[in-house]
Formats: sequence, structure tokens, C-alpha cells
Amino acid sequence: MKKFVKGNEAVVIGALVAGCDAYFGYPITPASEIAHSAAEYFLKLGKIFIQAECETASINMIFGASASGLRVLTASSGPGISLKQDGVSFIAGCELPVVIADIVRAGPGLGNIGPEQGDYNQIVKGGGHGNYHAIVLAPNSVREMYRMTIQAFELADKYRTPVYLLSDATLGQMMEPIDIVEIPTSTIAKEWKLDATPETNDNLLTSIFLDYDELETLIMRLADKYRRIEESEAEAETYLAEDAELVLTGYGIVSRLLRTVVDTLRAEGRRVGMVRPKTLYPFPKKAYHEHVNKNARFLVVELSLGQFVYDVQLALPLRQVDLYYRVGGNVPTEQEIYSKALEMLEVENANK
Repeated sequence: MKKFVKGNEAVVIGALVAGCDAYFGYPITPASEIAHSAAEYFLKLGKIFIQAECETASINMIFGASASGLRVLTASSGPGISLKQDGVSFIAGCELPVVIADIVRAGPGLGNIGPEQGDYNQIVKGGGHGNYHAIVLAPNSVREMYRMTIQAFELADKYRTPVYLLSDATLGQMMEPIDIVEIPTSTIAKEWKLDATPETNDNLLTSIFLDYDELETLIMRLADKYRRIEESEAEAETYLAEDAELVLTGYGIVSRLLRTVVDTLRAEGRRVGMVRPKTLYPFPKKAYHEHVNKNARFLVVELSLGQFVYDVQLALPLRQVDLYYRVGGNVPTEQEIYSKALEMLEVENANK
């Protein structure tokens, strides 16, 4: 079935296809349609929907529901995501699978409701206290908002970890068609759960380890899990990068602009390509080397002062990596990116 929906609504539909049992959240622009759609669809299907009294309450509700074995979803935007971070650290420490959508708005503070990517460090680098990671998926279309939500639930259960869908105000509010199809999802037995039945009475879900060695053992077990995630789950799209002199790279809504600019410059005979990360953690380092011209320079485009760029630089320590950004809710135009890319190409040709 084909349906024309906002990206926010696509998240809810994807969650339902993935077998999500419960939604707990609190509305905030530009993510509010996720709560609105969940209120409509979840209740009609006999599933759990609760509008919590605040963001802190909602993250603790999904903590409890996940601990009982349910597939759970919450969503918010920058200020609300900040309030959830303490709970996310507890969830990671207890190794609970949850899915969180962050529809990023401009900040800091209340900022405005325009699109930004300023939550990158907060989400990709942890956000809460302690040694933990969350898997982070970065859609660039309404269709991917739908499909990556399904993927997020699979990864959360596979690794017993929080998974973020890191999107932005443009993708959350824009409308595109999606194909709603039955996609087989896993039914992993959750022997660890606590669901008030006698069989689970002896299970223990905790993140407090007063013995230093016991806590170190937990942290090292988590570190081993993160290594497995980094080895197996990194994902990216490369486009016309094999012979490129200049490779444009960005994620989310920015990557759609980059692809158009690549096509424009290619039509003019310029050797330009693109790398688009689909996962931000684990960061797809190999994609910046495989199927990419080993002599290419890189232009990072992002909607923040420079956060994503540092991971690109770490992946490419010996390459020239330039940055172009817009902030405050502004999205660069194709002409802006085209002009910056052309400038870099002409400077390089003048130096030859």
C-alpha cells in the first residue's frame, strides 16, 4: 500500500510494521506529529500510548516497558532529547533495547524550529554520562524514515542497546510517498526480561555496581559489544566517487543536495562524487577509502558549526577535508554548495 505522509508519521508507521508495542512521549515541535500519529494509530490497534507529563518521565517509561520485554519508541527534539540523556545512560547500562527519534531543531537553548544537525555530538558521542554508545541511523528521505525505523528495532533487540533515528525538521515535516509492506522482523526471545511472571523473578536489570571490578567487567563487556557493532553494522552510500577529484560528504537532508550538485558538476565534465553515511555510529570509515579515488579531496557540508566534520577528518587523517556549513535553521542552497565545490576544483587546477 502506498501512502503520502510526513516523515514524522512515517516513523510511527515503521514502528508499527516492526511490531512496536508501546509509545511514551511528550510533544515538541518539529517532532509533534510523531506523538500525534502514535496517539491515533497505537490506540486503534490496541497498543499502548501514553503522553507523559514531561520528557524525563517518558524516557523512564520506555525504560520500564523495555525491561518488561516490550518493543518501545519515544521521540523528541533538541531540548527534549537533552532532558532524556540521563535516562538513556541508565538504559545503556542495563542493556535495554529502545528506539528514540530525534527530529533536530536549531539551538542552543530553545533556538527555533528550523532544521539543524547540531545534535550530532550529543547523540553520536553519547550524550549521557559514562562509557556507552547508541547506534545512530541517519535517514535522508521519508521512505528511509520509515525503513530505518524498522531497522532500528531490529538492531536494538539484536544488541540490547538504545538506537537513535537522527533526523531533522525538514525531513520530519516534508511529505513523500512510502510503500507500506509487511517486512519480516525478528522475534528474539528476551530471557532477561522482568515481566511480573514467576519465570522472570530471578532476573536482574541494574546499572549500579558498587564493586569497582564488577563495574569494570560491565564496561568491558559493553566495549566488546560496541566493537562488534563497529565491525558489522557500519553503512554508507557512495556515488560516483571512484574517479572523483573532489568528494562531497554529508548526511540526512544535506546529502540530497549534495547528490544534485554532483550530477550538475558531472554534466559539466567535473569529476565529483559523494559519500553519504547511513550510520553515524558506527561511523562508516571504510566507505571513505573503498570505492573512492585515493587522491580525492573532501568537502563536508553540515547544518552545524562543525561536528560531523571531525569524524570525517579522523577517517581521513592524510587528506584535505574542507567544511561548508549553515546554522540557525538555514539549509544551504544547491547553488551555495556548487559554488564552494567549484572554487575548490578551480584552486586545485590552478595549483597543478
